[in-house]
Amino acid sequence: MTYRAPVRDMAFVLQEVAGLGSLAGKGDFAELTPDLIEAVLEEGAKLAGDVLAPLNKSGDHEGARLEADGVKTAKGFREAYARWVDGGWGSLAASPEFGGQGLPLALSTAMQEMWNAANMGFGLCPILSQGTVEALTAHGTEEQKRLYLPKLVSGEWTGTMNLTEPQAGSDLNALKAKAVPQGDGTYLITGTKIFITYGDHDMAENIVHLVLARLPDAPAGTKGISLFLVPKFLVHADGSLGARNDAKCVGLEEKLGIHGSPTCVMSYGDNGGAIGTLIGQENKGLACMFTMMNNARLLVGTQGVAVAERAYQHALAYATERKQGRSIGLTLAPGEMEPIVVHPDVRRMLFTMKSLTEASRSICYANAVAIDRAHHGATPAERAEGQARADLLTPIAKSFSTDIGCEVASIGVQIHGGMGFIEETGAAQYYRDARILPIYEGTNGIQAIDLVTRKLPLGNGAVVKGFIAEMRETAAKARGANHECLALIGAALDQGLDTLDKATDWMLARLKSATDDCLAGASPYLRLFGTVAGGHFLALGALVAAKAEGDAFLAARLATARFYAVQQLPLAEGLLAPATAGAETLYALDAEGLGA
Repeated sequence: MTYRAPVRDMAFVLQEVAGLGSLAGKGDFAELTPDLIEAVLEEGAKLAGDVLAPLNKSGDHEGARLEADGVKTAKGFREAYARWVDGGWGSLAASPEFGGQGLPLALSTAMQEMWNAANMGFGLCPILSQGTVEALTAHGTEEQKRLYLPKLVSGEWTGTMNLTEPQAGSDLNALKAKAVPQGDGTYLITGTKIFITYGDHDMAENIVHLVLARLPDAPAGTKGISLFLVPKFLVHADGSLGARNDAKCVGLEEKLGIHGSPTCVMSYGDNGGAIGTLIGQENKGLACMFTMMNNARLLVGTQGVAVAERAYQHALAYATERKQGRSIGLTLAPGEMEPIVVHPDVRRMLFTMKSLTEASRSICYANAVAIDRAHHGATPAERAEGQARADLLTPIAKSFSTDIGCEVASIGVQIHGGMGFIEETGAAQYYRDARILPIYEGTNGIQAIDLVTRKLPLGNGAVVKGFIAEMRETAAKARGANHECLALIGAALDQGLDTLDKATDWMLARLKSATDDCLAGASPYLRLFGTVAGGHFLALGALVAAKAEGDAFLAARLATARFYAVQQLPLAEGLLAPATAGAETLYALDAEGLGA
């Protein structure tokens, strides 16, 4: 089966759950209407389903390859990218000043879900380009913006993010790439970067690398890192392309999944040095790069949603076609069997896939709407509130949603049974592709640390407490709605919030005095938070769905929220103990005791 974007689900979550409706028709989004949102989604769904999805399996089998003149993508990718550019998809949320359409980031995030659900190997390229646009818009010079943003916004050029080096993974203190000033505003960049997504390819005429490097007199550690723009081809003052820069791909990683996406080892300066220009201030590069990284973290979370949706569609199609066994007490002709979708445990697995996917989608879209509010809110207070909510949700969106992507893809393999372990059915590819998501753009352990040590203390705890209070209001509305299903959902959400409150208070009380205890519980705490937040957003959708009768789509939303309340929210209580257990048990064995 192929992928079909769940357009109505996406539109419903954007407008009724994530809060985009509150921004539509106002200010910078004065022309945004529900009809326009659905029209964009419908048009994107055609490209995703008809063009990108058919290349997913073949791209996985063929992969990218490094040849003498550079990296070549799998058959059909280059043509598909040209259609993507022609459709203007890269310009959705970009500023009209540089050729963008000025639409909400939230709508663009939904489109990124489509591209990555259809073909994650392809969808990675637009994610990095979008982050490059964000970073240059926020920190680039006027000349850099003039020369590079129009082409990046249109998609004619693509972007990359160059952080990791062989000796420096998540610890950027160990970066060794060098940048030597030339006295004319340019720098010569030398060094090696690894794990560079779409570091080279044949889909665009130029590639804009954002590279972290150190100046000769830079202070040690992250305080001495600067950010540089290093194009594959140098760009003349009139915007035309010049000579090839001294930057090239010298190897492609052999990976578990996402074979269609070239993951490059990049060498800068094999012939003297790659020419680059400074972005932002010297020794302030990490702050500039975080603009790109935070955008990427949301979109990686969205990739988790994407692979979960694709795996669910695949598993559902198989479960409705595969016949095996029969319901207890059912009389059938000899040899006749039922589709496995009728069996209770298969139903449990499918409902788990569906509910977790919808919960994580809601978290990611709400995160994107918060960013839109931070940039486009009507008042300074609204913008500040949006930024605070985005800061809080970003590590949850990235970590919870990517964990869900792996889990849902794994369940999809299970539903296929033995055939799921066979590459022919396609279920295994989603599992392989998903496994990178909790690792890149900051491992999920790093996201949990960020949530606990940086985001919980925001406003002395007022930001997290404000969100919990908002979720309490949702639970109260559900309990007070005089509706049996909503009452159940509200009660389950309240219980989950009681647990989240206890864990949050424990963390806030110990952050300064017992930091290791908080770090030890950070990952289960984040999972607890994501589980409860997912229940909150599903409850918001259920409140809307319960008002309508006779609509099968809304009835499904209500049933899914009820399943989540019964099957998923109670798991939050079980996460309280590991979240608050402290660090002592983690160090009960030394390296020898662990078997080293």
